[in-house]
Amino acid sequence: MGIISFDGSTRQTLLPLTFTRPVADLRVGMLTIAQKWQRYLNQPVSYLTQEYLQTKFPLKIDDQNLLINGSVCPDEALLEAITNLQEGEVLKQQGFLIAAKVKASDVKNFQTINASFTGINYASAFVKISYPEDIFSKNDEELRKDFASLTKGKTSAKISQTNTILGDMFFAEEGAAAECATFNTRLGPVYLSKNSEVFEGANIRGSFFLGECSQVKMGAKIYSGTTIGPHCTVGGEIKNSVIWGYSSKGHEGYLGNSVLGEWCNIGADSNNSNLKNTYAEVKLWDYPTQKLRNTNLQFCGLIMADHAKCGINTMFNTGTVVGVSSNVFGAGYPPKFVPDFSWGGIKDTEIYAIKKALATAKLVFERKNRNFSEAEAEILKHIFELTNPTPLKLI
Repeated sequence: MGIISFDGSTRQTLLPLTFTRPVADLRVGMLTIAQKWQRYLNQPVSYLTQEYLQTKFPLKIDDQNLLINGSVCPDEALLEAITNLQEGEVLKQQGFLIAAKVKASDVKNFQTINASFTGINYASAFVKISYPEDIFSKNDEELRKDFASLTKGKTSAKISQTNTILGDMFFAEEGAAAECATFNTRLGPVYLSKNSEVFEGANIRGSFFLGECSQVKMGAKIYSGTTIGPHCTVGGEIKNSVIWGYSSKGHEGYLGNSVLGEWCNIGADSNNSNLKNTYAEVKLWDYPTQKLRNTNLQFCGLIMADHAKCGINTMFNTGTVVGVSSNVFGAGYPPKFVPDFSWGGIKDTEIYAIKKALATAKLVFERKNRNFSEAEAEILKHIFELTNPTPLKLI
């Protein structure tokens, strides 16, 4: 039976993060949502997503298929309800489509014909990622679930005795290294992936995840609810934030209640505000409505899409959204919304020409020993056309 993740309506509300990936490729906790389902179901997951993403994220259809909403994170109760579905049945909660079991011919149009399917009501609570801020808001909960799943029946590798470990929720994979660091797991788990490294003087408070081949630099201060994906470098002060793969915040500066996509870079001594001076609830730019949306959160920082970067000493206001492949620099505060493929972002904003953006992306990939494929290039080209930044001057 095929296991297929479909985007659903949350794909729009999760922009700009979902311009470059299916919804289920969002990382929350230690794993992406697709990786979580793959562990629960012990089967690979394919994607029913936007056509321009399908080359990188292929769809595999079998005779029978279990389709799962990409915004939904698994748990044992939800797993049981979904695996008990019969062909032609859909699982819903208050009109929200959670999952369906369909034959091959119904896969690509099941969302338009699901009214004819038998509806099964699901009454229990579950974790759903509907907006960008949900990623950091629900990260601590997902970190704890993933830690329990990934460490079940396993024993942590040994790390240097120069480290101080408080509590017993610490796990290191073989090849993880740390010296003269402090790990406080009394409030939440700490997980170090293989070939990751924590430098001297770092202070880390769980819940915390460090991805494969990532580094925490000397003297870093990292607080609960933080995920650092694979092949990242981080330093300075970080709180309740999720940084996806191949991104860097390698220097001093504060990042709090934030999400950084892949291939991002934060310049030295850059900071974001995550609390308004008025203590009012924070509003974020909303792509579907093209206006600010109230998050109902008092703490909300920076949402930065893939391939975005900022210069040294950049100051991000509370609740700032930075689009795909934008380069933010200059004196003062950038606006709360920096459009995709922006160059500058503070004064005299221009368009980052697609040829230059692709050339930069290729160099960044090479720096991490990755191949910048034609599929990657076509995705960025499509997003450039999709966002249509024509009112701005091209550079």
